Amino acid sequence: MNGWLGVVVQILGVLIALMLVSLLMLAVRRRWLDRVGATFDCSLRLRMTTPGAGWVLGVGRYSEGILEWFRFFSYSLRPRMVFPRRNVRVLETRMPDPVEALALKPDEKVLRIEMYDGRAEAEWELAMSGESLTGLLSWLEAAPPGVRRFE
Repeated sequence: MNGWLGVVVQILGVLIALMLVSLLMLAVRRRWLDRVGATFDCSLRLRMTTPGAGWVLGVGRYSEGILEWFRFFSYSLRPRMVFPRRNVRVLETRMPDPVEALALKPDEKVLRIEMYDGRAEAEWELAMSGESLTGLLSWLEAAPPGVRRFE
């Protein structure tokens, strides 16, 4: 293959190789996240302004005294959000409304939390399976004695 057809084939080959490398990097990152702490699939609502919108697929990881949230389709090794256990208060758990159900997995439940960072309170919503929700609520309640939660 000579001429422009050969160039097109080479460009397509490079693009396919880049796509495969990027998928491999996502898989390696997820494996690394699994090895460092307890992980679970967890969507986070980043935009609370529009009803039912703003959900982003991610991975939650909790260890020691923090819950970290990572975007699923990201190469970053740093969490996008960090929720210290002592600063988190559970406000409610609920089933997703019909609009939210389109963006979430079928068996997920929504957990609304409040976080106090020393200056202000912020509300967040997390969506996860029932088993993951039970584990997260247990982890939040299992704070060591003497750890003060904000009132």
